[in-house]
Amino acid sequence: MRTTYRMMGIADYITLANALFGAIAVFMLVLAVDGLHDPYGAGMKNQYIWAAVLFIILSIIGDIIDGPIARKYSKRRILGGSLDIMSDCLSFCVAPALMIFVMFGRLGSATPFWTVLLAIGCCWLIATGMLRLARFAHEGGGGVPYFSGLSSPASALLLMSLSLLIWLQPSTGIGPSLSSWDCNPLCFGQGGDKPYFDFLILPFMFIAGGMMISDRKLPKLKKGWPLYASIAQMLCLVIATVIMMIHISRGGDAYDLGISRIAAVLLLLSFTLVLFYFIMGPSVVAKEMQEQTSEE
Repeated sequence: MRTTYRMMGIADYITLANALFGAIAVFMLVLAVDGLHDPYGAGMKNQYIWAAVLFIILSIIGDIIDGPIARKYSKRRILGGSLDIMSDCLSFCVAPALMIFVMFGRLGSATPFWTVLLAIGCCWLIATGMLRLARFAHEGGGGVPYFSGLSSPASALLLMSLSLLIWLQPSTGIGPSLSSWDCNPLCFGQGGDKPYFDFLILPFMFIAGGMMISDRKLPKLKKGWPLYASIAQMLCLVIATVIMMIHISRGGDAYDLGISRIAAVLLLLSFTLVLFYFIMGPSVVAKEMQEQTSEE
């Protein structure tokens, strides 16, 4: 046991904490579905959904700071690379995929067809996330000024923002009302009127997985607008999560109209900023590479 601890640097402890945050997020999701009985999700304990999001965010913050800490304070990182891959896989692949399955699978209340499609989408996210992390380790991604494909934390942020936005939509008063749109039979077999846009999550799961294993060059978030956009995006998601958790903990309705609209706007901004980064990022990389070439 002593030998194992001697092999660890300061950053390794942070990486281990990141993995534990991801594990706690999984535990929160298990608690969220305890007592779920009806197709409308009345038994869903929403505070645990938001708690899971918060722990995934904490893991992302830890993932951001462990690299600089390792370079500054850790003289050796024997376990660092392997720990980092396992931590990221749990926190940014498994936990978000499970969160989506819990939120939109509704534990048997959805049709078998939709449940199977959702499970395939979740497996796709985990598989592509693992491939993304393995490729990053193999190519020594820290040595180049760009990412090849969307990073796994960015993919998690994209999907969490979208899934929470869909989750909140019925309570915002925006879009179809409870009495104006019949339930999509693809997702639910019981009939009834539901305003949920659950079906939107499926294509974005496959898109996010494709983004992670693509060859698209995206800038690292160290300077310029990518840095400011990432800070703004993270703040939007954090603020939305915190205000919803505080509101629910104070005994307020989980779907209060005003609170939900504020959170929905923040989530929409968060989702849009990640998409903007993916679309516009290659132009930043091309400019940086051109500047390096001209300097040489």
